[in-house]
Amino acid sequence: MFYFIRGLVALSEPGLVVIDANGVGYGIMTSLNSSSMAETGKEATFYTYLHVREDIFDLYGFITQEELACFKQLISISGVGPKAALSILGVTTPASLATAVVQGNEKALSAAPGVGKKLAQRIILELKDKMSKLGIDPQAGTDVAAGALYDISSPAAKDAADALTVLGYGRQEVSAALRGIDTEGMSVEDIIKAALKRLF
Repeated sequence: MFYFIRGLVALSEPGLVVIDANGVGYGIMTSLNSSSMAETGKEATFYTYLHVREDIFDLYGFITQEELACFKQLISISGVGPKAALSILGVTTPASLATAVVQGNEKALSAAPGVGKKLAQRIILELKDKMSKLGIDPQAGTDVAAGALYDISSPAAKDAADALTVLGYGRQEVSAALRGIDTEGMSVEDIIKAALKRLF
């Protein structure tokens, strides 16, 4: 319903911002990262997701489209609601979340309040399963076909390519984003960050 909302920040507190857009105050639930970047009295743009279920009509939003993409991926997992997704995004960035999934780092996810070891394992398993359905083997870094498409030479770049699929990007988008990035000596997370800048 709403793609983004732009206006003056009327209120900003941990996990909640109110955007005054032409005299209408939109209460937007958000991550700690996004709320910390919204300064009261200054203009901000939040990319939004409207969560509607029975008697629930909640608006979620984020400063970056990357965070919104992560949020949507997380709530698509069984047992992960908006509250848990926001909790995870409060302790990770999109790049570090994707890296944690590719590397099977459940501790990075279970560091979020309310997210236990079992839920962290389920998130990693289901997001890796999505990668497998795309023909990508998270354990191997990438398959031969994906490697040829991405034109990847370094193991870090292969992991970064896999991680970007965790965020919901297709192979062609990932290939275009990684093309031209000098990945030599870069960490997986830094490659993801560089690619995300090209994707948006």
